[in-house]
Amino acid sequence: QVQLAESGGGLVQPGGSLRLTCVASGNINSIRSMAWYRQPPGKQRELVASVLNSGITNYGDSVKGRCTISRDNPKTTVNLQMSSLKPEDTAVYYCNVVRMVGWQLSDYWGQGTQVTVSP
Repeated sequence: QVQLAESGGGLVQPGGSLRLTCVASGNINSIRSMAWYRQPPGKQRELVASVLNSGITNYGDSVKGRCTISRDNPKTTVNLQMSSLKPEDTAVYYCNVVRMVGWQLSDYWGQGTQVTVSP
């Protein structure tokens, strides 16, 4: 199994910046990608950004130009650097890992970290 530890959430003013970090531990072999999702209160979870082992990244439309996702050299840590934050960025942010086990792709989720953007 894979455990995901998220950190970096908190309160930030509009226009500010924030850096989220997710560290994967446990059975970390065969990880294919890491990503960040978010879920505002009363709304569905949506993709913020993802990164493949090849380095290819993908960003949600709502954060393009304001967000950068990256991984460290061992590829067990994923970071999300956000800037120009808006109140609508307020949400619980979840780390996600996709791992290949035999012929099966498996998803793993963190517990979430709260991000609040408010004056």
